[in-house]
Amino acid sequence: MSAFERRRYMNAVVQRARHPELQDYIHSTVSGLLPFIQKGLVERVAVIFFNGENIQVERFVFKLIVNQSYKSKVENSDLEFALRSFLIKLSVTEPLTKTLPTDCKWEITAYFQTLPSSGTSKDAELWIPTDTKQWQQPPIITPIKSMHSQPLSLQLYLEHPSLSEPKSCE
Repeated sequence: MSAFERRRYMNAVVQRARHPELQDYIHSTVSGLLPFIQKGLVERVAVIFFNGENIQVERFVFKLIVNQSYKSKVENSDLEFALRSFLIKLSVTEPLTKTLPTDCKWEITAYFQTLPSSGTSKDAELWIPTDTKQWQQPPIITPIKSMHSQPLSLQLYLEHPSLSEPKSCE
């Protein structure tokens, strides 16, 4: 049985976690990032897949730019239309991905422009600095979708290790 199932969201087919604890993890992660995204502190969010030896094999990277000057002047229908087209493109990325090993694991990592101080925000205390090893060579980047809608610009791309990347990142 798969950990995810197909569902409709904003009139687009998406994958939704089946297990309640996985749903809670994803929801709390995204909810925990929201205040930092709204303040423009988050540069990128990545879903990183590791093989059984804890070596990165694939990264889905969401690059965010939030225009702070718009505040509440945004039409929800305009933003929803742009996000729907983004979700539709996301659902057809399977041919771009590699088959992941059965013993793989994954994590959600946020890259901040500046680190939030834990003394000023309870939300900042939820985030733990990571020691995720980066690839030694520049990755192979496959663009998937860009969306430009005020106040949000969003790019999604897939990263794989370059062909010359050593097999182990120690």
